[in-house]
Amino acid sequence: MSGPGKKVVDVAFKASKNIDWEGIAKLLVSDEARKEFATLRRTFDEVNSTLQTKFSQEPEPIDWEYYRKGIGSRLVDMYKEAYESVEIPKFVDTVTPQYKPKFDALLVELKEAEEKSLKESERLEKEIAQVQELKQKISTMTADEYFEKHPELKKKFDDEIRNDYWGY
Repeated sequence: MSGPGKKVVDVAFKASKNIDWEGIAKLLVSDEARKEFATLRRTFDEVNSTLQTKFSQEPEPIDWEYYRKGIGSRLVDMYKEAYESVEIPKFVDTVTPQYKPKFDALLVELKEAEEKSLKESERLEKEIAQVQELKQKISTMTADEYFEKHPELKKKFDDEIRNDYWGY
């Protein structure tokens, strides 16, 4: 097989190998999402199977002699000539070159956003751990222990006391 049909089959085959179905399935939480995902996967497999079987084969050649016997050679020759004169144009992809740079730029932006998100997530995890620790110790903690961890607050309170500013 050659031409655009072969290209579609090749792309679909490569796409199916790159999809991490199990990884995606692990991220799903609700039963409804799992049902929808199963439907998506089944549909994808059906379409992929159709592409692999139906469009990966060359069409069977026409048995012109069979039709000549039943219909007559003049009409069959006319159809044969018309059939052979049909030219299917080759697919020329003019869209991908236009959008490939934009897509690549978006991928770079995506990677940067992912890194930023991971750093922020890490920072928030640390902050949550600190708050959890503080929550457990707050009932028995002294002011000195608290100010040890937050020297900027101690400095602020000391400045307010020194400047005789009592908040009113």
